[in-house]
Amino acid sequence: MTRYVALFGSINVGGNRLKMVDLRDALEREEFEDVETVVASGNVLFTHEERPSEGLAEKLAYVVQDRFGIETFAVVRSRDELQAALDESPFAGEGEDNLVHVHFLEGQPDAEAFDKLIADHAGKGAERIAPGTRALHVDYVDGTGNSKLTGGFIARRLGCRGTARNVRSIARIIEKMD
Repeated sequence: MTRYVALFGSINVGGNRLKMVDLRDALEREEFEDVETVVASGNVLFTHEERPSEGLAEKLAYVVQDRFGIETFAVVRSRDELQAALDESPFAGEGEDNLVHVHFLEGQPDAEAFDKLIADHAGKGAERIAPGTRALHVDYVDGTGNSKLTGGFIARRLGCRGTARNVRSIARIIEKMD
């Protein structure tokens, strides 16, 4: 059995309200064990027999759609993968913890897609951007509220969806996984 984290996209934002206790109950009925949530923004820790993260992500999204009628997706990572993403960030420890984010991606875009994102964003904001392993690292220097570097902007250029967490939240999730 392996311990994972599911990072849901579009949960408790944009009208997709879901109580974490209800999500935990639904997942426990579907063979997910030791289900625990971390803050109310769609971070779910669970134990499951080892399998490819893509298969787990599909299963999680299906459960949420089937039980709650919410169209979502999940990015699934092991504790080591989560730590590797944090270690890979060139901005962690440099920028403010609440402004430095990792966008966890469903897949690995090619270098040309990352280049397109960086070129299309040039001149649109002060954010610092760096590609990663199934991740995009961003320092939202001036905050996320008015940034043009949105999830939709990123997904259109990279060709895959992602969900972002700041480094403070990632560290808290890793701590809970230990």
